Amino acid sequence: MGEHLDHGGYNSTAHDNVVVPSIVIEPHHDHEANVLDAFRHAIIQFLSFLLFIGLEDLNTQLFVKIRNGNKGQDFILHTYALSPFGDPESLAEKVISHELNPGCGDHISGVRRHKDYLVFTCHTQKLVKDTLLDIYNSPSYGFHDIGAKHKIIVEYSSPNIAKPFHVGHLRPTIIGAFTSELYKRFGWLVNAVNYLGDWGTQFGMIAVGFDKYGSEDMLQLDPCHHLYEVYVKISGDAESDPSIKVAAAEHFKKLELGDEQALAVWKQWRELSIRRYKEDYALLNAKFDTYTSEHDVRSEWQKHTTSLLETNDLLVDDFGTKRVKLDQYGLGAPVYTKRNGTSIYLSRDIAEAQQRQEDHGFDKMIYVVASQQDVHLNRVFKTLELMGVEWADKLQHINHGMVLGMKTRKGAVIFLDETIQQIKETMLDKLSLDGDDDHRSRVATELAVTALKVQDLSAKRIKNYTFTPGRIEGCNGVYLQFTYARLAGIRRRNERLLRDLDVHHIDLSCLDSPDVHHLVFLLATYPEVTVRTYQTHQPCTIVKFCFSVCRAVMRVYETTRVHGEPDLARAQARLLLFECTRQLLHSAMTLLTLRPLEHL
Repeated sequence: MGEHLDHGGYNSTAHDNVVVPSIVIEPHHDHEANVLDAFRHAIIQFLSFLLFIGLEDLNTQLFVKIRNGNKGQDFILHTYALSPFGDPESLAEKVISHELNPGCGDHISGVRRHKDYLVFTCHTQKLVKDTLLDIYNSPSYGFHDIGAKHKIIVEYSSPNIAKPFHVGHLRPTIIGAFTSELYKRFGWLVNAVNYLGDWGTQFGMIAVGFDKYGSEDMLQLDPCHHLYEVYVKISGDAESDPSIKVAAAEHFKKLELGDEQALAVWKQWRELSIRRYKEDYALLNAKFDTYTSEHDVRSEWQKHTTSLLETNDLLVDDFGTKRVKLDQYGLGAPVYTKRNGTSIYLSRDIAEAQQRQEDHGFDKMIYVVASQQDVHLNRVFKTLELMGVEWADKLQHINHGMVLGMKTRKGAVIFLDETIQQIKETMLDKLSLDGDDDHRSRVATELAVTALKVQDLSAKRIKNYTFTPGRIEGCNGVYLQFTYARLAGIRRRNERLLRDLDVHHIDLSCLDSPDVHHLVFLLATYPEVTVRTYQTHQPCTIVKFCFSVCRAVMRVYETTRVHGEPDLARAQARLLLFECTRQLLHSAMTLLTLRPLEHL
């Protein structure tokens, strides 16, 4: 269910501006589950000791209000949050005028007042030690098993066959691949489904057009582009010749009735299209466990659906056209089957959902589909609910904005392969890449894909945008790859030192600069960033985290060396810092389905 439904903080600058709340977190039962939670609990203990308020009351009232600052501060607490316990101004003055110990122990090094906020600063050595050791010793740092091995189906991409991939297909593909990876990281058993649009009157249009404009040689050479050219030409003819649409509907009726000759041609187009799409998916690092399609919806499930709708008095006959009675829910009376008896996307999607539950079983099913289909999916979900399907509340639509200007019938599209090639050529022309021609070509291709993905994932997914080359040049996604490659280079040049690293006895006292503090605090926020991303399904949150980490680590990189450092303890400590940063950047980039480059 995708394109084929064709119808109606972080700021890494450490300056002292007004503090604005950033990430909202919930307290963990296990204080060690999140490094920063231990620091928050130290603040709670200090306030409890100082203000003579019970720990339980403070945990309930204040824990979630101790937030991360986004202007270079560590933790912030609005003074108004103290009002349940007395006059907030008096209590705030008491906090900043009192020595920190006891209560904060070695977690918090200072507290100050900034306008309406109390600003708490972490003890650098405690922050560095706890964060780096947690990251280094935890390959899955930032994630925990929320899914508890529950099953989820994530349907995404879902293009119409017989059309080449264009930049409009990019959004559901990369957002869906990200969503699939996100749920895997949190312990769900994911079945990534590509539900191809391979059925409907449009294939009757292509069949009629192929008789007039088609070429078997061109079909074998470039099937998707050729069938698309045929579709554009016959659609243009249909604007002045109504008989073409009549012939197309008749051809689709043959397909639904199982005409062997019509089906044989359709199957050839389908197989050629899928083979071509798999090349695009490999390039985009999008993986699927199941390929299915509208045609694969079995007739028994469509009959079962119709029977349930009739039993529940949900269908109305409109001069031969059957409609679903959804008016009272503000969803109109959508067509369920056409007058000639053929199915449409609504009837097929309702039946397909039931077929999936029967065939695969799921605890949740997500549709990654454009916001253009909001009404359609609301109709699907409401109809299943009214039919009495017990799992109807386990369906979720993760919508996204449109890439504007893509009009397939008019031929006004920007093809993905051509776009990637253009960006790749720009990379080769502007960047000094190492290696032979083959290596430079592979690296430039990956940089082009990275730039294309990051420009899309940087904004909130609901936003529409018009695709232009300037968007790609301005997003600077290549910066992520260059930063990662530098960190990978540090690891590569210091492999022996890394192998000999004893993290249990390492001296991290030299990691005491403000830039290091800022970087490590950012790394410590990763579990909160991933949880918030899981709750909102916003890839832009991870993109912003990546850029913040890159900017922060490059400030450290410019003044800090590992290779050639004569002081072994300093070299080891710095190597651990850079290696932990590399690990988290790798985790975040691969969550976005990017392929981090080791060499440039």
